[in-house]
Amino acid sequence: MAEPVGVRRAQAQRTRSGVLEAAAAVFVEQGVQAPVRDIAERAGVGVGTVYRNFPTRADLVTAVYRHQIDACAALAPRLLEESASPFTALTLWTDAFVDFLVTKHGLGAALGSGDPGLENLHALMLDTLVPACATLLDACAADGELRPGIAAYTLMRAVGNLCITGPDYDQADAKRMVALLLTGCRNPPSGALHEDVAAE
Repeated sequence: MAEPVGVRRAQAQRTRSGVLEAAAAVFVEQGVQAPVRDIAERAGVGVGTVYRNFPTRADLVTAVYRHQIDACAALAPRLLEESASPFTALTLWTDAFVDFLVTKHGLGAALGSGDPGLENLHALMLDTLVPACATLLDACAADGELRPGIAAYTLMRAVGNLCITGPDYDQADAKRMVALLLTGCRNPPSGALHEDVAAE
């Protein structure tokens, strides 16, 4: 007797989710060019199952990171609601963005690979995360906490450049440098500004 359609669909979704979870873990360990057989082995499925769900590597990479990108975007309004100030929300969101960029190092390789199939991943990043960052920057500007003229895309590019880690520059170093960057973007308190002028 054939399984009901709903049961088959649920099983297919579980298989797809298992492949995505396995791919995410393997990408962190080996990068996005990791062998598909390693992903299949971790997911407990055959290589053919991986390709049946994700016909190209670009499809798999995009699907793996779409969820994390969406989660990072959804964090912005929640932090604005929960934080003591818009600048605190921006700081916390940027910290999460750094974690995402550094720990998901395969994403950087994917974005810089030049693979035409991954162009949609770059567009997804821009379309999803730039507006989230802009919301935080707008709130900070309205509150007088940021210097004028800071664009979300420019700030995110700067943060991304500071997150290129290596043997003598790790995640902690990146976080320290990003914190300094945000401090430089902040409007000094009016009293401090007057003190600086008087000192000159």
